[in-house]
Amino acid sequence: MSRRVRGLLSAVLTVLACLLAPVGALAAWATYEIGDRARYEAAVGPLAGDPDVREALADAVAAGVLREVRVGPPLREPVRDFTHDAARSFTQTEAFRMAWRAANRAAHDAVLRALRERGSGSGEGRPVLLDLAPVGERVKRQLARDHVPFAHRIPVARTEVTVLTAEELVQLRKGYHVLEVAAFWLPVGALALAAVGILVASRRRRAVCATGLGTALSGALLGLAVALGRHLTLTDLPPDVSPAAAGAVYDALTATLYTVTWVLVSLGTTVAAAAWLAGHHARRRRASAPPTPTPTEEPTRVRA
Repeated sequence: MSRRVRGLLSAVLTVLACLLAPVGALAAWATYEIGDRARYEAAVGPLAGDPDVREALADAVAAGVLREVRVGPPLREPVRDFTHDAARSFTQTEAFRMAWRAANRAAHDAVLRALRERGSGSGEGRPVLLDLAPVGERVKRQLARDHVPFAHRIPVARTEVTVLTAEELVQLRKGYHVLEVAAFWLPVGALALAAVGILVASRRRRAVCATGLGTALSGALLGLAVALGRHLTLTDLPPDVSPAAAGAVYDALTATLYTVTWVLVSLGTTVAAAAWLAGHHARRRRASAPPTPTPTEEPTRVRA
């Protein structure tokens, strides 16, 4: 194989590896970070103490009470303020943190269970519903243990919340199984392509430098994709959803991706700089080395 063909093949493999790296990172994040219940709970659990999330939940509770309670216009604002203050106080209790963990765990389990059902399973064509009655019952027991007045009289009815519609579930289910496979093979494929690209290169030090720069660029692309996703998510929110709370949730769920972004950028620039410095040092050493004398032929003596 000629040097030119080896260089071209190395460049193609390096470009493919750098393109697969951010896609593989996204697939691995969705499968092993969001798809794992323990990691998901660890990510969203601290949001129970986020002021924007607590304020948004207090607003939602107050709005829900006003939808159920029929009061005249003069009392509507005082009732809303009272309910909002009570809900805000509740978000600072251990009962709220317990309810937050339970609700997120139930929603996560319901979504994954529906996504992992095979095409003709029993959940086909039906939305994913979350019953909050068990959560409400646990909150009621906690409030009673905290000696909240009339807590034992709080009615707990079956309350279903639609987590995913039937149409959304069908679309997500088609790609989820592919995502689970891609989460493993895309990162492995990126590493394999990068290694082969370096091995087949005629100038391996330059190939290592190019691979490092490409890795840093792929990290930058990953960070750009996460930032763009955040912008699109916050600009397409329903009017009753708090952008600050949604931003806090998005940042909590994508914190690992930001870490991976900085790791790729730092690792890539370090490898590229090390390869360039090694090549620069080698060229200076060759330039400063004394020239090797060329051997001269002895004249042939002819005997008389």
